[in-house]
Order: sequence, then C-alpha cells, then structure tokens
Amino acid sequence: VMQLITCHKFNLRFKYNSPIVDRTEVIRSSISPVFSKVFTVDYYFEEVQRLRFELHDISSNHNGLKEADFQGAMECTLGQIVSQRKLSKALLKQGNTAGKSSITVTAEELSGNDDYVELAFSAKKLDDKDFFSKSDPFLEIFRVNDDGTASLVHRTETIMNNLSPVWKSFKVSLNTLCSGHHERELKCTVWDWDSNGKHDFIGEFQTTFKEMKAAMDGKQIQWECINPKYQVKKKNYRNSGMVILTLCKIIKMHSFLDYIMGGCQIQFTVAIDFTASNGDPRNSCSLHYIHPYQPNEYLKALIAVGEICQDYDSDKMFPAFGFGAQIPPDFKVSHDFAVNFDEDNPECAGIQGVVEAYQNCLPKIQLYGPTNIAPIIQKVADSASEEMHTKEAMEYFILLILTDGVITDMADTREAIVHASHLPMSVIIVGIGSADFSDMQMLDGDDGILRSPKGEPVLRDIVQFVPFRNFKHASPAALAKSVLAEVPNQVVDYYNGKGIKPKCLSNFESSRAFSP
Repeated sequence: VMQLITCHKFNLRFKYNSPIVDRTEVIRSSISPVFSKVFTVDYYFEEVQRLRFELHDISSNHNGLKEADFQGAMECTLGQIVSQRKLSKALLKQGNTAGKSSITVTAEELSGNDDYVELAFSAKKLDDKDFFSKSDPFLEIFRVNDDGTASLVHRTETIMNNLSPVWKSFKVSLNTLCSGHHERELKCTVWDWDSNGKHDFIGEFQTTFKEMKAAMDGKQIQWECINPKYQVKKKNYRNSGMVILTLCKIIKMHSFLDYIMGGCQIQFTVAIDFTASNGDPRNSCSLHYIHPYQPNEYLKALIAVGEICQDYDSDKMFPAFGFGAQIPPDFKVSHDFAVNFDEDNPECAGIQGVVEAYQNCLPKIQLYGPTNIAPIIQKVADSASEEMHTKEAMEYFILLILTDGVITDMADTREAIVHASHLPMSVIIVGIGSADFSDMQMLDGDDGILRSPKGEPVLRDIVQFVPFRNFKHASPAALAKSVLAEVPNQVVDYYNGKGIKPKCLSNFESSRAFSP
C-alpha cells in the first residue's frame, strides 16, 4: 500500500510502467496537501518496477486534467520506496528542472497472515475399539471450506495401545488452519488405527481457532469426543472420551518486506571468471570482448541482476572480484582479487563503477585458470559470518558469480556452500557461453539436497544456477527475474529460522499485525 504525501498542490496522478494507475482526491486551496488516497501495487523483488507520480493544479471549475496546470513529476522504482519506507524527492518540471516543490511517498505492506501456530493435543478415556488390546488412536483436523467441503490440515502420529494418548505438538500456518479466519469451523476426528487401513471411528467434535486461542494463557481447553451413532442408539451415552488442547502458541512469521523496511540492507557482490577458456579479450570471439556498441554476456548479466539489488543498498558501493587470472605486479594466479586492484577497498561506486572497473582491468591481467570459486564464496562468507554474530537483521549478502565453464574445485565449493547455508547469504551463478553446465546443476538444490564431501547437508537452499544462453533472446528483466525470484524466501527463511526479528518496525509496523 502506498500513501502519498506531497508539498505542493491539489491533485496527484500515479503511473506504473506508463499507464495511469489512479488519481488521488482533489485538495483545494492548499500548498501543502496531504492526500488520503492509498494506491495498492503488487510488489516483486526480482523486477524493476518503475513508477511515476505527477502533480497537477486543478482549475476551480473542473476536475479534469486537460485544463490542469502540470506542477511537476517524480520517477522512482518501487524497490527504492520499500527499501527506504519513506522516499522524498524533488518534483521535476518540463525539461527535468527542479523547482521548490517535493513529494514524499511512504510504503506499507498489505498482505495475508503468514503467522504459524503451534498446537498440542492429548485425550483421555477414549473408547476401546480393540478386543485383545487397547485402541491405537490418532487425531485428524479438517478445515471446513466455504463450499462445505473439508480439507485435511493435520494428522497426528498414532499412539499404540493407549486410551489416554499424548500426541506430539505440531506447527501449521494460520492460512492452512483456518484461511486466516479465526471463526472458521474446524472438524476434529479421532480414529483407532488398523493395519489394514480400515480405521475404526471413535468420535468427533467441532471447534474454531478463536476457541482454541483460550489455551494461549496456559489454560487447557477440552472437548467431548462424540460418536453420533452411539448418541442416537445408547440411552445413557455421554461421550467417547475427552480431547484436550494443552498448547496453543502463535509464532510470528515476518515477511521479506518487514526485514527490508526494518532497515535490512542487501549487500551485493560480483565475482567474474577471468580464466583462459573465455578467449583473448582482444579477439571479437572472446566472451570478454568489449564491443563499442553491444555489451558482452558478462556485462548483460551483471547489469540485469545489479540493477535490482542496487535499490536495497543505501551506499551503492559494490565489491567486485575476479578469479582465474594472473594479476600484476608478479602475475601470480589469484581466485579472489579486487577488480579495481585495491585489495583494501574492492568496492566500486554503483553498478556503473563495477562495469568500468571490469573494463579497465581486462588489459592489465592475463587470463589463466583453473576455475575455482570456493575462495570467493568463502571471502563473502567471512563477511556474512561477522554479520551473523550481531544477531540482527542488518545485512544480507548476495554473491553473483559469472563463469564460463564447469568449476574445477567442486568438492571445496560444496563444502563452502554448506558452510554458507548457515549464514545470511545467497549465491547466484550465471553460466556464460556455450559450455556444458550439467555438472553445475548439482549446486542448485532444486534436484535434491546438496551435501558436502563429508555428507553434511545444506541447512538452506541458497544457490540458484542458470545458463545465460537460456535468456540470450529474452529481455534482461527475464534473467533477473529467474535468478532473484527465490531471494525473498531465502532471506525470510534465514532470519525466521534464527528467530531474528526485523530491526525497527516500531509504530510503522505493517497491517499484518495479528488480529482476528
């Protein structure tokens, strides 16, 4: 949700990627209007969403824009707004000249409830359905949908030979449990397990999450487990046992925007392959050839991904490293050298600064080999490790590796990735050129769990690999969307998994706050 505040006049018009999205109300006779109109826009981290705000002074007799005086416009990206929470910029008039007026846009997340709830059930004095032993009970919980159908939410484990079972606690999202509606009916059924799959019905009861919440204060809520057939047939029938809710605990799940709006910065680092297999940069067939009018694949991938990430880094300074080259002055092979040759400060000013450092270093180095990427992963991991020890959501690291061939230190790379999966970082690998990258797919956890040579699995799936050739005839935005789409979930998984809350939500906290 975007609330628009401006310090000039009367009426604001909002454009998103050129079409007019909406207009605010008209505020008359004010040079510092505060607009109450709220614009709702879908947000995608992996896309550059360009916005334009235009301010118009409406004639006293008309509300149309044809007779209105154009007061100025401001262009930005949605990423810039959400990363700063409140963005103020000058309104530019015709010819992009700045006047004295400015506009302030604030952003707030509006989304469904992604919180989880932890529940624990037990039962006592359940009906005995077995002849030679006691019942083997398990509990099923169903959500009753608007159309009357029921969706299974959770099935407990079976407790063998026990009429007073205590089932393990479990976690389920509120969206899954009750679609976010606390008064939605929940149907709970207790069964006696049989090995042939023909389980015996013990009883059932209905409840709501609103009713369950009473157990949040340490109280125990219990329900009679009723068998409707027994209720009709048996004159003195009371129930088939009692089911007790012993735990109801809400677990707050913060979103990606909660962390970004709380001040978390995306620290973007790029690593470029300078091995000899790229070809001599002076040759037009080289993957590193600098064409005067057409950027090479390295530059296309760098700019496509960097253009997204730069909106989430306040100082716009990006470390850039190279690997696989012999570098001056002694021309020894390095796998983690600063592209600007300043080892004490490898940061470049903006994405354009990275581009210029890359172009400037090509004539000064000797392309060599092998293709080792474990050192650069470890270098960024060292920085991420320092951030981890702060136990605050301040910096999340994204490492973009651009390489033209299959890596030669696969065992060390697997080890480095498993280590990095415990840290606030993600790794994006873009394969440049026409090499066979099939072995690289194993680093991307989509086809299974990546393990270190010692067998230790990754804690989180943090690697995304794509060959650039899949996007050779697509727009740069398509490549960025493909490699960055998983980043928001990776950020959330890391911080929520560590129990780290957004740093400063305070009174600006979004409307996702827990409410019935």
